[in-house]
Amino acid sequence: MNNRISNLLNTVRCLRRCGPVLAPKYSGATRKHASWVSGHKDPLENVNFRKSFPSIFPSPHGSSLRFLSQKADVFSAGDEIQPKSTEALGSEQVPQSSLELKNSKDDSGGSKVKPVVDHNEQFFSSLRKCTCPSDVLDLASESAVSLKHFTNCLTTTWRLLKTLSEDQQRYEKQLIFEHPVFVKLCQHLLRDARRMTRADLVFSLHAVVNLGVPQNTLLVQTLLRVCQEKLNQLDNRCISVLATTLAGLDKDKNVSALQAGLLSLCFVSFVLFCFSVTENIHDAQFWHLILILEACHNLQYRNVKLFSTVADYVNSSVCILDKKQIILFLSAFEILGFQPSELMGVFAEKVTADSEFLDLKSLLIVLRVYSRLNYLPKGFFETLQSCLNKYLPQISNTELLKAVYSLCILGYLPHRALDQLLQKESYEKLLPSGDLYKEKKEMMLRCVRTCMELDSPSFMKPEFVPTENFSSLVSLNLRKAREALLELLGDENMFRQNVQLPYKYHIALYSAILAFLFVPLSAFCLGTTHPQGKLAMKKRHLSKLGYHVILVRFQEMTNEDAVEFLKGKIYSENASPTF
Repeated sequence: MNNRISNLLNTVRCLRRCGPVLAPKYSGATRKHASWVSGHKDPLENVNFRKSFPSIFPSPHGSSLRFLSQKADVFSAGDEIQPKSTEALGSEQVPQSSLELKNSKDDSGGSKVKPVVDHNEQFFSSLRKCTCPSDVLDLASESAVSLKHFTNCLTTTWRLLKTLSEDQQRYEKQLIFEHPVFVKLCQHLLRDARRMTRADLVFSLHAVVNLGVPQNTLLVQTLLRVCQEKLNQLDNRCISVLATTLAGLDKDKNVSALQAGLLSLCFVSFVLFCFSVTENIHDAQFWHLILILEACHNLQYRNVKLFSTVADYVNSSVCILDKKQIILFLSAFEILGFQPSELMGVFAEKVTADSEFLDLKSLLIVLRVYSRLNYLPKGFFETLQSCLNKYLPQISNTELLKAVYSLCILGYLPHRALDQLLQKESYEKLLPSGDLYKEKKEMMLRCVRTCMELDSPSFMKPEFVPTENFSSLVSLNLRKAREALLELLGDENMFRQNVQLPYKYHIALYSAILAFLFVPLSAFCLGTTHPQGKLAMKKRHLSKLGYHVILVRFQEMTNEDAVEFLKGKIYSENASPTF
């Protein structure tokens, strides 16, 4: 199970390097056929699974699979082949091999199987003794007689080459391309590509590409095309290797088609796997669950039931888990935007009882998690501030800014840390010229200063006149709300829109003292109406400035519903502040 999910996660990472991951929506068929998935089965190899997704897994008796490139030519557009010795790889006139050894009958009708077995054992024993690529090619010229021999020679050549230094690799690559057997090996691959096993096919493509055979040769394009045709047969390990190979190739029709097909296989397989995990959570191990949560983030897959199940399981096992393991879970949930409130409460109690285990790195993670998910149990701030004060003599300026920023978002001002942060010397070191993160750090500093003023006990609400920002961009939500308010109040002078306030705060619409903020679902903790840290901070600060803040999420509301919603907010003091 660990290897399967690790391979799947590696595939996701490779696909993300190739381009953005677009997680397709799964249909009811996915749920219907989730019951057979278990920790000991590969969903990609199940017949029922293939029947459930005819568009992804066509019948083997029908047309071959093409994945967005049904008419893609095996010749890719590109420059002529550069290495002179690889010209033969582009030739369609591939000679038939006279070397391949087949079982033959002797005079008595018996089958000569033993010599073949003995030869295989001898060949692979000799292959394992090779110490450089040239040794492998020499062996191939003397002893390779089957497709399995050819593919293993090629992959062993790459395995030995990658252990060398860059200078040695350049020299050995030259010897490889000048060796007469290398072209013959490639010709056998080209001719017999469709007869390879799935592992030989994928690993041969990986070796060919990494050895430097140009992408626009017939060999590479043919291997890519056959991978498309056999994509349904690949196991998770082969998928991971193929994704790694594609990450190093330029975009063309066959590469793009394979990437699209891999994303479909990867996502559907992962969704079904997650259903299995939800039902059999007690069979999972610690690292399995961490890998699953990380894969959910990479695939942009949001499953509240899965996350809740994992959180409950971790919470029930909290007494046997190391505290730093719990921190890893909390960090994974934070990245997903999911708030495991019960687990966060239990962990806060453990930290409050004994905070000595919190090193600086762990402290910064805890601060970030509780800040973004907008959760700070009573008394926990004092513990975190005490830990932060302990590390002030050794903390870097950037780490100090992150820590102060996290606490300020929650509405707490760590005075000793603030004093150290805002010293002129620290400020100059914090924003050096040419810093790639200078803009982000400046944003964090502005936020800290705003919190220092608005969250301070001595804060006095200023007398000010809001200045309107006459933006030509009017969102659909704003237009719908403006029309609803106009119908409700009957006069445009009763409300204002696109208002810029002090501290660079912006209100999309306000009427009297009501401030309407149009916020996306991503601004709330997943599956709830609980605002995340930044939104909660803005709501808190606008309240201090004298506004009653209404968080609006009516993207799918009709105009009539919008009118009723705003009517309830304006005329009902007890109405919920969020819709």
